[in-house]
Amino acid sequence: MLTYDLEKRTGQPLYLLLYRAIREDILSGKLSGKLPSKRTLAQHLKLSTVTVENAYAQLIAEGFIESIEKKGYFVSEIPAISTENRNFTKEKTMKRSDSSVFLDLRKNQPDPAVFPFSVWSKLMREVLSGEDREKLLGAADPCGVVELREAIAESLYRLRGLEVSPENILIGAGTDFLYNVLAQLLGRNSTCAVEDPGYSKIAEVYAANQITVTHIPVEKDGISIEKLQNSGANILHISPSHHFPTGYVTQTAKRKELLAWAMEKNDRYIIEDDYDSEFRITGRPLPAMKSIDLMGKVIYMNSYTKTIAPSIRISYMVLPESLMQRFREKLQFYSCTVPSFEQYTLARFIRGGYFERHLNRMKKHYREQRKELIRLILESPFAPYIKLIENDSGLHFSLKINTKKSDREVTSLAEKAGIRLSFMSGYAKLAADDYAHTVIINYSGIDMKKVPEALERLRAVFL
Repeated sequence: MLTYDLEKRTGQPLYLLLYRAIREDILSGKLSGKLPSKRTLAQHLKLSTVTVENAYAQLIAEGFIESIEKKGYFVSEIPAISTENRNFTKEKTMKRSDSSVFLDLRKNQPDPAVFPFSVWSKLMREVLSGEDREKLLGAADPCGVVELREAIAESLYRLRGLEVSPENILIGAGTDFLYNVLAQLLGRNSTCAVEDPGYSKIAEVYAANQITVTHIPVEKDGISIEKLQNSGANILHISPSHHFPTGYVTQTAKRKELLAWAMEKNDRYIIEDDYDSEFRITGRPLPAMKSIDLMGKVIYMNSYTKTIAPSIRISYMVLPESLMQRFREKLQFYSCTVPSFEQYTLARFIRGGYFERHLNRMKKHYREQRKELIRLILESPFAPYIKLIENDSGLHFSLKINTKKSDREVTSLAEKAGIRLSFMSGYAKLAADDYAHTVIINYSGIDMKKVPEALERLRAVFL
């Protein structure tokens, strides 16, 4: 019988610890043949059956074990890794890891504890055993498999109030790829206006494609119309539902002004990056700007990086019909960059209602985590020296720090204390001083048990 000491949890979910322990035994050659049933192993290790089920599901998803109907679970045939090689690998991994980082508030990634491993692995098996599995071996449409595009169109209608045709959806491996496609579609003689402060990679990708980039300041109700009018830009890339890093929301009046700007010339388009819009803490998500576009001027973009997992690498955009026709005419030679297997699995995940249920669970989880983190901050010793800049959406919020130290100095001191920080000034090309002393708190993937000590360390850094 498998016996593992899972007492030292180090803040990790039990199913991950069990999954890793079994995986280690399989890789080392210690474990082979048939595994105990979920119920038997759960009783032996004094765990819940769900914990064992999730561990087994992850092992199945990665090919370490397989489930045979009416027979049970069996270890897959995987060549054992020698102890010598495994020690060498572990040593190299330890050298690469940064053990000095106590808490990373700069990185924002989904909490693995809320990922539906059992559901995802079940859907993967269904795809592999389904009647249409032969489709997995053929080349997909350059825009993506039809089933996923139809599922996305249905989901956009339910969640964002958008009525779009699956024929106008283009699927790609990450938004970076889609930015590159847009650069070719819109022409390298274009000038693209981007938000300032803003996500720097957007400007970098466009500039790498020889598109002129101009930075436009963001105001509390959205990007500055006056500065946009005088910029000479014909393309505008914005995040109207939840701007990063300020958290501002583009108000309805400003959205209509932006659409009016786009309609003044035929070659003007607005790229609506709906990043992080699903995680509105209170109330329903705000309507997408695309929903009020009647002239085909808005290109809608979104990704499953935050809502499912970064490793899924599935993003998409909804092109106006004229631009989709241009894509079919000029860029049809591109192959779809997302494997068909993952596309069919995601299509089932969406159409089966799993995605919406998963999204609701995540919103509840992050709402509670955000509330607890804010409580700990406001009750901490350095609470009198900070001002909470709160908004009702996204997986981050900001703190205004009362300190005489520069942002760069604080970042360096915090790093030495084991805390990774990012400041809003680091995302600004224009008037960076206006955003000084505003630290961004990315909270989705942090270990909450470490927060009290991290706050104590930060008090010494800021003061």
